[in-house]
Amino acid sequence: MRKFSGKTLLVATHNKGKLEEMAALLAPFGITCVGAAELNLPEPAETESTFVGNARIKAHAAAKATDLPALSDDSGIEVDALNGAPGVYTADWAETPNGRDFVQAMKRTWAELETVSAPFPRTARFRSTLVLAWPDGHDEVFEGKVEGAVIWPMRGRQGHGYDPMFQPEGHEMTFAEMDPALKNTISHRADAFRKLVACFEA
Repeated sequence: MRKFSGKTLLVATHNKGKLEEMAALLAPFGITCVGAAELNLPEPAETESTFVGNARIKAHAAAKATDLPALSDDSGIEVDALNGAPGVYTADWAETPNGRDFVQAMKRTWAELETVSAPFPRTARFRSTLVLAWPDGHDEVFEGKVEGAVIWPMRGRQGHGYDPMFQPEGHEMTFAEMDPALKNTISHRADAFRKLVACFEA
């Protein structure tokens, strides 16, 4: 496994919430994160049908554009009763002419579950794939997940994306009700990150 050497890491995302999560997870290693939006990098088209495919697109595009190592995340929620949807298209379900609206996406998800009379608990999982790419084209891939269920109505104001309707297994709160520090120890991104840290350890 190739090690990361440096104190600043480019995070290939325009998602402020995702950048904040990454920064919090990397802070103990003395690494400062800078987001793609801060460097005015364009968002590449995510044309793959898998999390790892789209994560690679984002990481390699950012690394090539800046000549810096870049970390990307492609993540989403898979709902079992919807045959794994929205999955890799999680962000697409939130797209509107005025930007992303995850409340709309969550309403659609619940409506589709109601349409098929999905049994309870309505099991689901968040998946996260991290790709750390270097300008020379090398990359390392790390995958994580957290099991749970989707609930309604939405609860909580923390987090981002589908957090208000996702209740992780073994917990009474949704991700959006949790203190971010707690979420960052059990989330899908934290699971992938536990594997990624080998790149940062001496």
